[in-house]
Amino acid sequence: MRILVAGRSGQLAEALRETPGHEIVALGRPDLDLTRSETIAAAFDAARPEAVINAAAYTAVDKAETDEAAAMAVNAGAGRLAAAASRLGLPFIHVSTDYVFDGRASRPYREDDPVAPLGAYGRSKRAGEIAVLEAMPQAVIVRTAWVFHHGGANFLRTMLRLAETRDEVGVVADQRGAPTYAPDLAVALVAMIERMKADGTAAPGGLFHATGSGETTWHGFAAAIFAGAARRGLKVPALKAIATADYPTPARRPAYSVLDCARLEADFGLRLPQWQDAVERCLTRLIGPPHE
Repeated sequence: MRILVAGRSGQLAEALRETPGHEIVALGRPDLDLTRSETIAAAFDAARPEAVINAAAYTAVDKAETDEAAAMAVNAGAGRLAAAASRLGLPFIHVSTDYVFDGRASRPYREDDPVAPLGAYGRSKRAGEIAVLEAMPQAVIVRTAWVFHHGGANFLRTMLRLAETRDEVGVVADQRGAPTYAPDLAVALVAMIERMKADGTAAPGGLFHATGSGETTWHGFAAAIFAGAARRGLKVPALKAIATADYPTPARRPAYSVLDCARLEADFGLRLPQWQDAVERCLTRLIGPPHE
C-alpha cells in the first residue's frame, strides 16, 4: 500500500518512514502545506496514495502562546487534508495530543471526556480535531502524548545531552503521563490503516488514544533514561525532583496527561509496549546494548 504521510522531518514522520511493509511517501512544506489547499491537491496527484496519515503539526508549545494564529492555521489546516482524503474515499488518520485536556483528572482520560485546553497549542490541536471530523466523519483521530525518538529533539535526547555536561539535573516530578516511542506509535498507526483499508466503511472511526503502556512523571522518565545510560557505560548526573512552579514556561502543561487506551485495544486489538521497554530499545539504538 502507498501511504501518504503529511510531515517530513518530525519524529513520527521519521518513524513512519522506517516502518516496513508499505511504501511511505512523506511530504512536508513547501511540497505539502496544510495552510495551502493547492499544495495538498498537488501532493495527492503526485503521490497517488491509497491511505493518508497526518503527522504534520505546529508543535512549538511555548511559542504558540504568542503566535496562536500561526499554530491555528497549521493545526486546523488538517481539515483540508481530511477533505482531500474524503473526496477520494481514502482511509485517513489524524494525530492529535493530550494537550486538549486540562490535566485536572484523577484517572486516565477517555476519548469522550470533556476537553479543556490550557493554552494556544492545545486549542489549535482541538480545532484540528473538529475540522477533521467535519470534513470526514469516518476519519480516525489518534491522541498521543510524550513522544520520544532516537532522532530529532525530544526529552530523552535532551537528558542524554545534559548528562554530558552537568553533575545534577532537575526534572519536574509533579506532571504525570505516558512516554510514547515514535516507532511503536508508527507501527500502530500503520496497523490501523491496514484494518481501515480492509474493512472499508465498516472500519471503526472517531477518536482513539494511543500511548506507551504504563505511566510515570517526567522525573521518573529521566530516572529510567539515566539508569539505562549508566548500564551502557555513560556518566550520568544526579537527578533532582523539582515542581512545575520551579520551572516556569510560557505555556501551562497539563499536570495529568495519562490517556485511557482501552478503546484502541477493543476496536483494533492494539496495545503499545510498556514505556520502560521502549526507553531501553531507544537507548540501544542510540548507544548500544547494556554492558554485561
